[in-house]
Amino acid sequence: MSNMNTNRTIPRRASMALCMALALAALPALGAEYRFTPEPTYTPDAAREIYKPLLDYLSKATGETFVLVAPPNYSAYWRDILKPDITDFSYDEAHFADYRIQHSQFIPLVRKAETTTYTLLANTDFEGKDTNALLGSSIATMPAPSLGYALLMQFFPDPVQQPRILSTATSWRDTVQIVFGGDADAAIIPSWIAGADGYPNLVTIKTSRSFAGTAILASPSVPEDVRNKVREALLNVEGAPELGEVLLELGISRLVPASPKDYAGDQQMLSGFYGYK
Repeated sequence: MSNMNTNRTIPRRASMALCMALALAALPALGAEYRFTPEPTYTPDAAREIYKPLLDYLSKATGETFVLVAPPNYSAYWRDILKPDITDFSYDEAHFADYRIQHSQFIPLVRKAETTTYTLLANTDFEGKDTNALLGSSIATMPAPSLGYALLMQFFPDPVQQPRILSTATSWRDTVQIVFGGDADAAIIPSWIAGADGYPNLVTIKTSRSFAGTAILASPSVPEDVRNKVREALLNVEGAPELGEVLLELGISRLVPASPKDYAGDQQMLSGFYGYK
């Protein structure tokens, strides 16, 4: 009797194992996991919420998995840029993009179609005045070495005659709120934000030169086929309605192909900051 029970159990187990194997084979293959690191223009918690739809879209479009690496601040971000294996994809302004391209052989995939400029805004007491009027005043910005901070150093190159730089903002829009709160007289922000949000109670003091739009770059360690899938997906974001809010938040009307020549020479904006080489 014992042998008969054993004989029945063996085929049953074999049948269950076969069913499990067939079920596993029917599951979609899981792609590799890739890290996506944007500049810290938001707090880590805000960044996770803002970029989630984009990373979900890339995961669905490519069959790979994309996870956000949200740096806590610009100091940490700049330190990590010096480590070429710290991320797989990045979302960088022109000066960081050029640095990654030249020093770590990152490959630019796409960029915002619009060029980037920064605008120095001040309260209405400074209407009709130039940057010299802000000497001795306070200007709010994101911390160094953000592009806005670097541009302020160009606007005020004399270290003896500079305004007080308040680099405590947690987003570019926050710099304007610091002015509204009375803790600063002026703020520097990306011009697209100034145009989109509109600040009729602030006046424009100066607008910077133009840079190529913010870029998404890939590490050279990312396989070429994955880079191509990501590029193709990003060039078609206009056809993804689920990305409407994130594109609006990032000031992206559309993405276009990017090349190293778009950013050639922009890394010089970093030359005055510790760690540049």
